[in-house]
Amino acid sequence: MDVFSFITLFGGLAFFLYGMHTLSESLKKTAGGRLEKLLNKATDNKFKGLAVGAIITIAIQSSSAMTVMLVGFVNSGIMELPQTVGVIFGSDIGTTLTAWILSLAGIDSGDSLVLKLLKPSCFSLVVALIGVVMIMMCKKQRHKDIGSMLIGFAILMQGMTMMSASMEPLKEMDSFVSIMTAFKNPLLGVLSGAIVTGIIQSSAAAIGILQSISMTGQLTYGMAIPLVMGANIGTCMTAILSSIGVNRDAKRVTVIHVTIKLLGTVIWLIVFYAVNAIFDFSFMDNQVNIVGVAAIHSIFNIANTILLFPFSKLLVKIAHLIVKETEEEQEFKLDERLMLTPSIAVGECRNMMIKMVSKARDGLDKSMGMLINGYNATDFEFIKKNEERVDGYEDLLGSYLMKLTTTQHLSVEDKNKSSRILQAIGEVERIADHANYLSDSAEEIETKHLAFSDAAQEELNRVIPAVRDIYTMALDCFLSNNAANAENIGPLRIVISEMCDQFKANHVERLANGICTTEQGFVFNDILYSCVRIAEHSLNIAAIAYRFKTSGENVSDTYMHDFKQRKDKDEKKYQEYVKKYKA
Repeated sequence: MDVFSFITLFGGLAFFLYGMHTLSESLKKTAGGRLEKLLNKATDNKFKGLAVGAIITIAIQSSSAMTVMLVGFVNSGIMELPQTVGVIFGSDIGTTLTAWILSLAGIDSGDSLVLKLLKPSCFSLVVALIGVVMIMMCKKQRHKDIGSMLIGFAILMQGMTMMSASMEPLKEMDSFVSIMTAFKNPLLGVLSGAIVTGIIQSSAAAIGILQSISMTGQLTYGMAIPLVMGANIGTCMTAILSSIGVNRDAKRVTVIHVTIKLLGTVIWLIVFYAVNAIFDFSFMDNQVNIVGVAAIHSIFNIANTILLFPFSKLLVKIAHLIVKETEEEQEFKLDERLMLTPSIAVGECRNMMIKMVSKARDGLDKSMGMLINGYNATDFEFIKKNEERVDGYEDLLGSYLMKLTTTQHLSVEDKNKSSRILQAIGEVERIADHANYLSDSAEEIETKHLAFSDAAQEELNRVIPAVRDIYTMALDCFLSNNAANAENIGPLRIVISEMCDQFKANHVERLANGICTTEQGFVFNDILYSCVRIAEHSLNIAAIAYRFKTSGENVSDTYMHDFKQRKDKDEKKYQEYVKKYKA
């Protein structure tokens, strides 16, 4: 085996890995939101999780990528730890399909045209041609992604062909035969398979290399079985690396993955060689071909699932024992690995937006409660910390979504969702700021022993419920995508604005008559200013919901201006609010 054979081997491996990466990424883009829907189905029970794990892994052609996705999902709260167990088992079965596709390289075509067309060296070129034509000729991004997927598959198969060709001279080398004979030791075989797979971080690539070696005729079943088992252990390296810097449950996903592979290998290694010692399997010294390697890979993972799947709950307990409770984790975190599946990343951003809205609403409720019921030190501290959390959500969501939209290909629907969230987070953060300002006003009233006149307090008792209603309606409108309710917020905003203008004028008159002091006047005006601003930001949130009232439909800026200025299509709703709050 000369230097050119080594160049061909490693060049083929590079093609194989790059092709698999391209195929996986293109399939994720093409699948879009379907992956999220499939994962949602996995939440019902572990058997659905088993099926979903197999389906998704078959789609993205990588169990390592599936495990990394699971670590990210658990870290971000999309999935609970027990829901991942079935998916992991399913992923282990789904990844064996790659080996069966690669086994097509071992077809003895003879003079048959059909069989020749099935060989990777032939059909991969046809697939590549179709992929290039789709990328160059098609205008839709989805079709271009499918073209990239086909090219990735063709590169993968061409890499397998190159690796097989590089192995051809080895069957004539005595030194190679001696090395392969050493793998008859099961423990050495498992260790070697694990090390090689751990280095290249792909069990599919490791199995592909093994299939290439089998084509030399020097690999027996006795050598291949422990090597395949070791490859299944080595694939855990990707999951281990992905678990760095994530929360406890996400680390436990990796522990479950490693435990399944280690337990399965140890148990089946002991069982298989114990039975072999008794019955002396005659096939152990037989040459294994490319199909035989694929069969060993499938049988091991299916047998492993049959053995360990009933003990899913025990695997979760083992993970909890190994990764014990530590310090309290960060309150929020968005995993950048989810960006590989944009629809899921956008969905997780929406989940975090819901938390942000909830925090802002809690702060407003408590600050307005203090203005009506009196200052409360506990609520004051809560509002201060709460406002910092809302600021944190805004920074995190803003930077994450900007990176997502600039680095990933998003569908029209996901772009609209991202745009809505980006526009809304600033408005929600400003509402939280005014909750903070209102709490400062409540504290100032307490520390300076201020007391509003009965008339001023009565006015606050009228405007505050109106403000509470408008931001509650606006936030609910945004979260429920209810554009119809958005149109009810404009009239209420005008009523609040008119009330605050009138109350300011009333307060000036009270100041002139000596009923209220200047110091009281400043605090009163600050409260009314925040009320107006909260109403304005609430209207902006409603306008964002209205702007995207149907998927993919944007309305003009002129129409938006009219929407924010008008009282309503008629006076009915406006008069209802006047009667409720001003009368």
